Amino acid sequence: LGVVCYQTERARREISNMQDDEYEGDLYDMSLDQYKTYEDYLNANISPDDLKYLEDEELARQLLEVGYHGKGEILDRQKFKQKKEAAAAARKAKEKSIPKELASANKDLSGFPFLQALSEREEMVRNGRLSTIIFIREQKPGTKKEISGYIDYAHRLKTENFELYFERKKRLLPKPSDLSYYDWDTQHSVSNDSPNFSVDANSEVGLLFKNKRDRKLINVDPNKPPGDNTKRVEIATDEYVQVVLYDHMTRRKN
Repeated sequence: LGVVCYQTERARREISNMQDDEYEGDLYDMSLDQYKTYEDYLNANISPDDLKYLEDEELARQLLEVGYHGKGEILDRQKFKQKKEAAAAARKAKEKSIPKELASANKDLSGFPFLQALSEREEMVRNGRLSTIIFIREQKPGTKKEISGYIDYAHRLKTENFELYFERKKRLLPKPSDLSYYDWDTQHSVSNDSPNFSVDANSEVGLLFKNKRDRKLINVDPNKPPGDNTKRVEIATDEYVQVVLYDHMTRRKN
C-alpha cells in the first residue's frame, strides 16, 4: 500500500509541476559533477515525501533505479556512468584547447621586420587556420658561405622554444631536417616531408609543396603564381640575406 501511495503522489506532483529533467538533451551533462557516485545521484532525487511514504531510504533508491516512480527521467546506472565519462572527456578536451601564451607575447620586436612578421602569424599558425612556409637564405654562422631552406613554421613552433628566437637569443636558420635545405658551398640538398607538407622536388615546374590538409600545391618559383589560397610575401629586412613567407590559408578538402 505504501508503494502504491508513493507512486500516486509522485505522479500527482509531476503533473502539477510539469517538471521534466532532460538529461538526454545534453550529452555532456556537467550537472552530474556534483555526484561522486550513482547512489549520491539517487539520494539527491529522493524527497522528504518519498521517505514519508516508504519509510526506507534504500527502498526509495531501488524504486528510482528500476524506474518505479512518477517523476521525470531518472538515469539508470549505465547511463549515469556514460554521461559522467562523457563530461570528464569534454572537460579534458576543453582544458587542452585553452590557448597557451604566445611565444611572441610581450616581446619588443621593433626594428626586426622578420620577427614581427612571424609574431603576426603565430596565433593563426598555432590554431591551424594558417600554414606558413618560411624561406631563408643566409650565411652560415662564422662564415661567408650561404645556406638556404624552406621551413614549416607550424612544425618548428611545436618542436622548439620560439621565445628564444623572439628574444633574439637564437637565430632561426634552415636545418637539414626542414622541408628543404641547400648548402650553396657543397651543393648538398636535402628535402623532407613534415606533418603539414609533403615535398615534390622532382616536379617539371620546380619545387612544390603539398599541404596535407587541403591537398593544395604551393609553388615557390617567384616567377609563377604560388597557388590557390597562397600568398607570397617577401620581407624587406637586414636580418638575413633573403626572407620570403608563403602564407597558405588552410581549408580541409571535402
